[in-house]
Order: sequence, then C-alpha cells, then structure tokens
Amino acid sequence: MVKYKELEGKNIVLGVTGGIAAFKAADIISRLKKQGASVKAVMTKNALNFIHPLTLETLSGNPVYHDTFEHRANAWEIDHISLAKWADVMLIAPATANIISKVRCGIADDLLSTVIMATIKDVLFAPAMNTNMLYNPIVQENISYLSQKGYGFISSKSGMLACGDFGDGKLADVDDIVGHLARHFENREGMNGINVMVTAGPTREYLDPVRFISNPSSGKMGYAIAKECADRGAKVDLITGPTNIEPPENVNIYKVNTAKEMYERALELYPNCDIVFKSAAVGDYGVERVEENKIKKSDETLELVLVRNPDILKELGRQKRKQILVGFAAETENIEQNALKKLKDKNLDFIFVNDIKRAGAGFEGDTNAGILFTKEGDKMEFAIQEKSGLAGSIVDVVLKQI
Repeated sequence: MVKYKELEGKNIVLGVTGGIAAFKAADIISRLKKQGASVKAVMTKNALNFIHPLTLETLSGNPVYHDTFEHRANAWEIDHISLAKWADVMLIAPATANIISKVRCGIADDLLSTVIMATIKDVLFAPAMNTNMLYNPIVQENISYLSQKGYGFISSKSGMLACGDFGDGKLADVDDIVGHLARHFENREGMNGINVMVTAGPTREYLDPVRFISNPSSGKMGYAIAKECADRGAKVDLITGPTNIEPPENVNIYKVNTAKEMYERALELYPNCDIVFKSAAVGDYGVERVEENKIKKSDETLELVLVRNPDILKELGRQKRKQILVGFAAETENIEQNALKKLKDKNLDFIFVNDIKRAGAGFEGDTNAGILFTKEGDKMEFAIQEKSGLAGSIVDVVLKQI
C-alpha cells in the first residue's frame, strides 16, 4: 500500500449516493483509515438500499448520518452544519447524476445535499453511472458548470458496467480516489517557488483592419492548466490570444493577437520559467502583406500570399536550458507518429496530443481526451473528461520530473 503523509490527520466527509458502486464506500473508508484519516459517512436514502450503515459505521469508527431530523444525544449540534465545519474535504463517491444535478441547481432537500451546501471546504465528486447517463448533455452541462464553480471531479473509468453495457461510467479505482485526495492536499502548496508560463487560445493573422485568419481554439485547456498551477502555489504567466472566457485568479495575464506578438512575449518571459505549457493554437502562416484599409469586395478572386510565422515551440526548444517544455498537438491523422516527431524535432520533454475529430476532444468544448508522451518513451492515455480534471492529471505527471 502506498502511504500518503498528506492524508494523516485529515477529516473527510464521505457522501454515498444510491448507485451500485455504493458498496465500494466500505473500501474507500478502510483505505483512508489506514492512511491516518478520519472519515464520517453521509448516506442518501437510496444508498441505504445498496449497503447497510452498520458496515460503514464499523469501518469508520464514527456514526453514519442519513436522516436530517434524526435525534442524537448531542442534540445541540445541527448535523449538516457540524459535519460541514468538521470536514477538511468532502468526497462524494459514488456520485450519481442526481446528486450532481441537485448541487448544480442549489437544491438541498436531504442531509447530504444540505451538508454540501453548507460547507466552505472543497467538494470532490467521483461519478459512477451508465455511459448514456454520463454523456447525457444535461449531465455534462452540470459537470461543466460545477467545475467552473470550483468543484472537483475524479474521472470515471471505462469498463463493464453493472447493467451489462461497456463504456465510461465505472467508479474510479479506490487507489486512484485515495491518491487523488492525497494530491488534493499536497497541491495546495506543491508548486510554491515554481515559475510557469502557459500559452492559450488562438492567434489572429490580419488581412486588413477588419478581417483575419484564425482557428476555433477557445483557450479552455490552457486556462485550466494556468488555474491548476496557480491553485498549487506557482507563479503563473498566461499569454493568451483572443478568448471569451474569464481569466483565472492569481495569474499574470498577457493578451496578444498575432503569432508574432505571442512569439515575442514568450521569448521575453522564457528565461525565468521553470515549466512551459505551450497549449495555444498558433497560426502557422500569416499574410505577407496586411492592407492598411479594408479590402473592398469585387467580382474577381482574391489571392493571398501566406508566409510562415515564427515557430514559438521550436525556438523555445532550441533555447531550452533548465526549463521543462510541454507541447500540445491537435491532429487529425497519424496521431501518435506526428506527436512523437514533434516531441523530438522541437526538443520537448512532454507532448499531449488529441484527435480533434473525436467527439468530446476537439476545439471549443469543455472536455478533452488524448495521449501524453514523454521524451523517455512513456505513454499515458486519458479518457474523455473535463478539461479542469485533465489539467490536474497533466500537471501531476510533469511535476514528477522536477
């Protein structure tokens, strides 16, 4: 068993909801207790149909809570308030579509949902449900909304589901859940003293004062990485092309438009960087001649001469000294081959590649999936998940190299 010193002495409220994976709550409690954590379980009414409270009470050594109005000896304590204050973190495992949707809507109609509403500590959801339920647009929208509000998600895994279907939706392995909790506490100050540069979003290559060539990048992946690093205590410089999303807090923002502007800013900040996440979708080509005035429409064809923009990532790789350089690649074919070629040619330490033709892994969306390669030849695959969760996983891997 891996020992996590970060969990010693921590108070964890475990919310158990009504899914078949509720039986795994017993293993979660057992593992956390062995790590030195204290656990109090809160069960929904439906969870009682899957596992008896006595099991969780015996394993945790604490009362199990499931009735908002149950009378206890210490009647002066209000359970949903005292539990919220006691917790260092709340873990909802398994988290059904129902509890996720209730929290998203601010509904507090049972003990677990009222504890969640009352806590000011972090809340982590470990979803477990049928694949079709997980990818129902309403559920995905609710997960995205809660992620943006600061709630955490431990991605489910793919496999044989209890209903007999095969696909995403299985509760994450208990070892992964325990490890995620440990990293949650470690990450609060895990990047103190580390300087990070992130590039995000698209660039624009202007034809004239009103027209430009660009791409559909939203910047969400880069912003998620910047937020993840800042939340862990890093000093973060975010160089961003034009986006429509709110910048993360505690991050230095540098707004640019063109590839050349991003190139110049990146090289300026690079010498003081420890880690670079080059996630921007930079235009490879710009217009040779930018017209001073708006190009007027005519019946004739319009010919544009495009010239290569400076290759930011290649230049960073050429100048690399102490920095850890993480590249990103959006591909449509020969995914792995193209990524590995880029990793080598540009002197990268890591490269994350995604197939933008794959549903849920392309531009603009809130989710992503892909493969992270290292220069040592390691390969890690990530299933479709929220970009915020994926950002944490990528940062975890990169930090192991420091």
